[in-house]
Amino acid sequence: MYQKILVPLDGSDLAECTLIQVESLVKGGSAGKITLLNIVKIDIPWATMDVDNPFDINKVREKLMATSRKYLAKVASQLRSKGIKVTTKALEANRPAYTIMDYAQKNGMDLIVMATHGHTGFKKLLLGSVASGVLNQSSIPVLLIRPEACRI
Repeated sequence: MYQKILVPLDGSDLAECTLIQVESLVKGGSAGKITLLNIVKIDIPWATMDVDNPFDINKVREKLMATSRKYLAKVASQLRSKGIKVTTKALEANRPAYTIMDYAQKNGMDLIVMATHGHTGFKKLLLGSVASGVLNQSSIPVLLIRPEACRI
């Protein structure tokens, strides 16, 4: 049994596709507590900055983090309504794959469940860059869910 499962979400339907599998793990008795993680990457719009209109990074940061927490609260509420124990965490980072692995390791996660991003043609052989980074470097087991698994 996996006592602690980390589920990184980026706000996309593809990422949320993993929640179906997570629910199955919990209902089947294979999982305990779920942590939803959202990585906030703050890009500074250098091209739009000027002396007359200074850019306030703290305002941007606060707004993005508030949006992240609100998103996670919504998803967590949906899972809690199904009897699933859920916590949430929003983190600011520029390297999502590293941050996911670091958080999982520091918080004693037993499994990371995340989605790949679907591609067509040659790209279909490749995973999304974050999923690939986590899979290739994590010492914690990783369960990758392909988007096709959600279209059943």
